[in-house]
Amino acid sequence: MNPFAPIREHKEDKETMMLKDIDAVIFDMDGTLIDSMWMWESLDVEYLKKHGISMPADLQKEIEGMSFSETADYFKQRFELSASIEQIKEEWNQMAWEKYNSEVPLKEGALALLKHLKQHNIKAGIATSNSRELADLVLKKLKITEYFDSIRTSCEVEKGKPAPDVYLLVAKDLHVSSERCLVFEDVVQGIMAGKNAGMKVCAVYDKFSEKDDAIKKELADYYIDSMTEVLSGR
Repeated sequence: MNPFAPIREHKEDKETMMLKDIDAVIFDMDGTLIDSMWMWESLDVEYLKKHGISMPADLQKEIEGMSFSETADYFKQRFELSASIEQIKEEWNQMAWEKYNSEVPLKEGALALLKHLKQHNIKAGIATSNSRELADLVLKKLKITEYFDSIRTSCEVEKGKPAPDVYLLVAKDLHVSSERCLVFEDVVQGIMAGKNAGMKVCAVYDKFSEKDDAIKKELADYYIDSMTEVLSGR
């Protein structure tokens, strides 16, 4: 007998049963639904360089999960920037606009999953830490806005991830209780936000956060390398 067979079978069961008893699926956007995390570190380097500041090694980890507004405030305080929070956000939007408009694709299997949810009357929402301007741009560009019943950003709630606020807000929009929601997230702070909201969470592989895969697997209810796995065996 293969000693690893029970473990493998259990994993397959979890993947095929992931949507069982689920009324709504809520997606993080960057690194989860779309392949975009690769660009943000380079944009941070570019932004700080314009202000004569070198990129600190700990910056990406420090701002993980923060809302767009919280991140702008963090930059302002840490780097003693003279620009207002709104000016910082506007500059980031301008810097990221072209890349989101031309270089950011959907993750593998994402469109098929969105179509499946629509066909099976499972509600879908987005809970992102990004700005509303960039969220609207990328959803329109990728022609997937129609698949979502709620699109919310962490700027619309009191606290960003790992606080559950943005996930709870989307669930409220969808009129679905937390325990009937499944969250897809790519980073530790986001996974914690979904769990803190009392929701099931599926961790998604992303190259940007692969160093945290062991922690992601420990925290989440499920882990996938690709969205194609969600519907495997169905």
